[in-house]
Amino acid sequence: MSETSQLWMRSETRPTERRAPLTPEDALRLVRQGVRITVEESGHRVFPLDAYEAAGCGTAPAGSWSRDAPGSAYVLGLKELPPTPELLHHRHVYFGHAYKGQAQAPELLRRFAAGGGTLLDLEYLADAEGRRLAAFGYWAGYAGAALAALHARGALTAPLVPLPRPELDARLGAAPPDGLRALVIGAEGRSGRGACDALTTAGITVTRWGRTATRSLDRAALLGHDILVNAVLTTRPVPPFLTPADLEATPRRLSVIADITCDTGSDLHLLPVYDRLTDWTVPARRLPGGGPPVDVIAIDNLPSLLPAEAARAFSADLLPKLLALHGPSPDPDWLRCRAAFTTALAALDGPERVA
Repeated sequence: MSETSQLWMRSETRPTERRAPLTPEDALRLVRQGVRITVEESGHRVFPLDAYEAAGCGTAPAGSWSRDAPGSAYVLGLKELPPTPELLHHRHVYFGHAYKGQAQAPELLRRFAAGGGTLLDLEYLADAEGRRLAAFGYWAGYAGAALAALHARGALTAPLVPLPRPELDARLGAAPPDGLRALVIGAEGRSGRGACDALTTAGITVTRWGRTATRSLDRAALLGHDILVNAVLTTRPVPPFLTPADLEATPRRLSVIADITCDTGSDLHLLPVYDRLTDWTVPARRLPGGGPPVDVIAIDNLPSLLPAEAARAFSADLLPKLLALHGPSPDPDWLRCRAAFTTALAALDGPERVA
């Protein structure tokens, strides 16, 4: 372990983001392996700052990474960076959402290019077979399907607030049998399994579609469900699962869509019936058009509704890779992660384009 190994866990700028990429318990394991950790103050993180202090971490004011973190430190987070500083020169580890043609991607990548920094996007931390090594998928699916079930029953209230799982499950199980039917596309993956578990807890009949079913999509069968949960993550353009024209079909039972993937603004968007994310203040948005109403739930930080459960599972997955990040030799999984960043930079237009 290098004597200069340092991890700086920044605060999250979203007030609704209560998760942490690293728990106090796993921080202690890193500290015992010689990694110096600084944790920024946060008014909404689910784990208190003093728990990190007890694990041997240093502390710092919220947002101080940009001026105080050593250039050699890895800055660890989850969601988007603040708009300043304009030049990013650290090595950042978080979900950048910048490699799929998203509208904000060029600006973010140019900030890294201009500052000489590196984005190690956690979405692209994968093994040689492409399997993601640390993900919030299960809890994203669970929370998204839970919101869909509550909304379909008229029991979803806003603004949303984080809940312990037992309380959420109690709300899901409170309704008498009502004959609702739900379809989960991508049911074999992490998000899909979480969605199926939440719907089962709610007492809703679940149809599970995997790869075989999506190769030749039966849209009539899809529209014959009350709830659709999309849990498919694709890395290449494929025909969409649902289009605005499909919603004009009759008869149609479908009334609630929960999109776990939230790939709006990208040519990988599998549900182009909507083009804007929803949020904790407005969790469901009604689609325009005639016929029976259809509401969409598309929240891009769903696991934060179950912050403790989601953070503990994610931190446990990420811990061995954080140890490898600070190891004596390059880790192949992190090298692939960095290669994805290099490829994205090379595709940039303009004066900052990387040759």
